[in-house]
Amino acid sequence: MIGRVRSHLIRFSRNQIGTTSYLNLIQEAELGLNLEITHEKARLNEILTEISEHEFQAGRPILSCLVKVKGSKGQGDNFFKMCERLGMGEWRTLKQDEDFLKNLRQECRAFWQDDANFEKFAKPKS
Repeated sequence: MIGRVRSHLIRFSRNQIGTTSYLNLIQEAELGLNLEITHEKARLNEILTEISEHEFQAGRPILSCLVKVKGSKGQGDNFFKMCERLGMGEWRTLKQDEDFLKNLRQECRAFWQDDANFEKFAKPKS
């Protein structure tokens, strides 16, 4: 499931504008999760966090910045707390910084729209 989510978000960053929602991600990546079930929503959050942490540690942009949380300005507190754990700054400060999320998304798109990066990093290592 992690591979499907990662591949979908890479393709999304290359080919689409804006953000995707949890529901669209579940449907388009064919995950079969139900957001009404608390542990399934939590599992999706865990997957997004795991992917983001792995990408960040590998020196690549955080893919989960492209997934918008319904009813928030773009990301929930858990996203910003993850960014704090990764050493990007204090989460409340990051959340208040209007450019932080916008810059993350621009970096993500620029990285994955570069054909050399896509060829080198898009396929998971077997």
